Amino acid sequence: MKLYILNGPNLNLLGIREPEHYGRTTYEDLLALIREHAKKRGVEVVLRQSNHEGDLVDWIQEAYFEKADGIVINPGAYTHTSIALLDAIKSVSLPTVEVHISRVEEREEFRRISYLRAACVATVSGRGVQGYLDAMDLLLERGGKECK
Repeated sequence: MKLYILNGPNLNLLGIREPEHYGRTTYEDLLALIREHAKKRGVEVVLRQSNHEGDLVDWIQEAYFEKADGIVINPGAYTHTSIALLDAIKSVSLPTVEVHISRVEEREEFRRISYLRAACVATVSGRGVQGYLDAMDLLLERGGKECK
């Protein structure tokens, strides 16, 4: 099984940016955690991060063409603004899990809106970096492409 793990703007600043919301785990620590979990579960992962919306759209499409079985995405602030990401996820029909490190539903009003959620099979919110592993497991348990 192959999963794309996509991260949006400012996630490269984990450990630095607002640790009261996002914790002290660095982005490199997160990647190591994901790689370790993937190895244990026998999953191939493609890890990507960009501060640019178009890169994320391109990678969602790439996941389709590279025959990925699913996508885990933390779109960062694009969660609340990006119809382009919503359309990309809907276009490729790959099971996608939206991840948020903080509990967005308990933060500012604007953070409670997710454009992407309508195209995702699940959302994991407020579990810290563990949420990425939970999202991976959810896709594995559902059988990747088989979950619609």
